[in-house]
Amino acid sequence: MAQPQTMRTKTAGSLFATDGKPHPLPDALMVVTLALGVLALVTAGFHHLHLVSSWAGLVGILTGAYGQFISVTTRERTLLIVGLGASALGFYLGMAHGGLFGGVIN
Repeated sequence: MAQPQTMRTKTAGSLFATDGKPHPLPDALMVVTLALGVLALVTAGFHHLHLVSSWAGLVGILTGAYGQFISVTTRERTLLIVGLGASALGFYLGMAHGGLFGGVIN
């Protein structure tokens, strides 16, 4: 007995990977953005680590923005926004504590 054409095929991967195709570059950018966002946010809590938090936040914002530009699935976009938010918050707190070059260039 043949299956009707209206049956949906089961997608491989995660819950929101709706097209069932691999997306290695957007997934890599998503992971990098999340990692940099966590790094920027954690190091922003320490005043003397403002160089790490501001640079990690800036690079996280840039990778997240490019990831949003080329993202395909809802999962990628959702986690990129989380990483972008953490990167931006870490960046802004790092800038408030001394900035990208604070104490290095006089």
